Amino acid sequence: MTIHREGRVLLFWMMIILVALNYLIYYYFPEARLWSNVAIIASVVFYLIILQFFRNPIFPLPNEDGIVFAPADGKVVVIEEAFEEEYLKEKTKQVSIFMSPINVHVNRSPVKGEVEYFKYHPGKYLVAWHPKASTENERTSMVLKDAKGTKIMVRQIAGALARRIKWYVKEGSQLEQGGEFGFIKFGSRVDLFLPLDAEILCHLDQVTKGGRTPIARLK
Repeated sequence: MTIHREGRVLLFWMMIILVALNYLIYYYFPEARLWSNVAIIASVVFYLIILQFFRNPIFPLPNEDGIVFAPADGKVVVIEEAFEEEYLKEKTKQVSIFMSPINVHVNRSPVKGEVEYFKYHPGKYLVAWHPKASTENERTSMVLKDAKGTKIMVRQIAGALARRIKWYVKEGSQLEQGGEFGFIKFGSRVDLFLPLDAEILCHLDQVTKGGRTPIARLK
């Protein structure tokens, strides 16, 4: 387990600020020593909560052709047929994973392939489970093409708390299965749009691990 690069600067300055504030309270308000102790405990708890947002587990990357792995830690909240109108322009099977604030926030490539299409969309910050979040919220859309030419879309979606999406790819980028392609700060949702003939291997409310939980099998 390591700390993700997206959190290192924030965590460093947060520690400096919290230490400085507690120092001022402890030494300049000695009559409020009880509250000083409470402030120290609250600061430690708050820091640990933020710290866990940026944890980044280390594990062997998968290498299974034809298997689509979860792009994020979280819970499966949608499995349905949906028309993908932005790029694929066809009916697909949609699988959506909700990322809560306590999940790992790293986003991982579900398959090995080339980024054929990538676009960032500014937008709203509806709650991640809102039906219109997939098309109206701030989001990115990435289409991956595997060695067989099969295309799948992965969509990062910001939510009410997650107001900063990060990505590390562009069109033409080559991604390893399970490799990082982005990060959503403080949780949200990731949608997968798969071919209609894909065999779904997950179920609603299933807890997923990014790069480790099989989501579907491609034909």
